[in-house]
Amino acid sequence: MSEPFSVRVTVRGYETDTQGHLNQSVYLNYAEHARWSLLQAAGITQAGLIATGVGPVALETTIRYLRELLAGDEVDVTCAFEWGGGKTFRIRQEIRKTDGTLAAQVTGVGGLLDLKERRLVADPAERFKQLAADPGLFDL
Repeated sequence: MSEPFSVRVTVRGYETDTQGHLNQSVYLNYAEHARWSLLQAAGITQAGLIATGVGPVALETTIRYLRELLAGDEVDVTCAFEWGGGKTFRIRQEIRKTDGTLAAQVTGVGGLLDLKERRLVADPAERFKQLAADPGLFDL
């Protein structure tokens, strides 16, 4: 895939702190929104995941705050999955102003949890490939 999946979000006033900056916890909300938007675009719904007995889990998240965001700013939030050979995968995300300014980087490690066994699925890439109508969005 040449460009990572992306969604546009407008910073709302109620998401800002007393300095007028986007509250630090909201960056996580934007990243989560982009991840679920990618799943939906690929044809995977939350109900569909539950029906097949699996659900995504976050195992680690790191945020690097690089530039402030203010109410009214529009940002593009990217989402790219990176697959290894094990039970986990990496997710790389950027939050950029529409002028191209990089405001934050979000990286994470995730897995796909078997909801009955309460253990990670052995090959999450293969499971996503089976579930997705468009696995190309996951670089699969």
